[in-house]
Amino acid sequence: MQVFDKARGAGGRLATRRFEWIQENGSEGRARLDHGAIGFAARSAAFQHFVVEMQSQGLITPWHPALAPQSLPLEQDVPLYVVSPEMPLLCKHLLAGVQTHWSFALDRLTREDAGWRLQAGEQRHPDTFDAVVLAIPPAQAAPLLNGLRDDWARFASLIPMQPGWTLMGVAREDEAQGSEWTLARPELGPLAWVIRNDRRPGRVADPGHAHWVVHARAGWSRLNLEQDAGWVKHQLCTALEVFLGHEVRWAHAVVHRWRYALPPLGRTPSHPLPPAPQHWWDQRLGLGVCGDLFTGTGIEGVEGAYLSAMALVQDLQQPVTADLAASTDAL
Repeated sequence: MQVFDKARGAGGRLATRRFEWIQENGSEGRARLDHGAIGFAARSAAFQHFVVEMQSQGLITPWHPALAPQSLPLEQDVPLYVVSPEMPLLCKHLLAGVQTHWSFALDRLTREDAGWRLQAGEQRHPDTFDAVVLAIPPAQAAPLLNGLRDDWARFASLIPMQPGWTLMGVAREDEAQGSEWTLARPELGPLAWVIRNDRRPGRVADPGHAHWVVHARAGWSRLNLEQDAGWVKHQLCTALEVFLGHEVRWAHAVVHRWRYALPPLGRTPSHPLPPAPQHWWDQRLGLGVCGDLFTGTGIEGVEGAYLSAMALVQDLQQPVTADLAASTDAL
């Protein structure tokens, strides 16, 4: 098995950004902020079993966030989990011993007599594969599926993943500004989630500083998807100050744009459910698609992606394949 990904490393939306900057005193500042999925739940028996196994290996930790006083309650009363000490470690653990190819932006998939061929721009991978699995956003999967499974390509092109702008940074904090909460869901404004990242399990406290991760609402992000990053940063910094009720004195802050942050909230006649409940698999071609775009089970996010992948694995294991290529963007 080989894994190809356009990113520079494992994780997808289980993402942690590491960045460095020069502080006012000339020293080097460093931080690691989880700027992708804020956490995940385990509702199904299969995923609960997986979570327990990963907990026993010290990779997954329960998270019981203290909500801010002005926060909306969490939508579902289920335990949350995070990967510790940083989110991508779960994917790295699952890929241990697997041959990986990073910065490979697959843009052409062809089926020859010898098997599947993968190409990224002018770079053509020399190996051929008996089977290929796509675990990427539907908008990216659709052009690869054209001419191979046109019905899948049409469905994938109609699935409107939700975008998201994320602000992350380190701010100076006086003791008078300190508070004990970790997570907030603002009721109004452009912010969907406000997180004190340094108070999450396994993260390192930074005395005198607050580590903030702020996710904008999908609707706001969609309206401002192509705005300049500097403008977006200013808007989200201002919105955070309004929510907190005081000035935020940034030591360093950046924004990240997720074009495909979340599955669609619901389906309409123009955006129907995919024909398979959890994945697509064409045994004749040796071609499969999985991911959290398949929401037929009503479970999304990290758990939905896991269940989709495991359902596809069951189909893959029926005929044993000699070699397998996978293009992954998330669990």
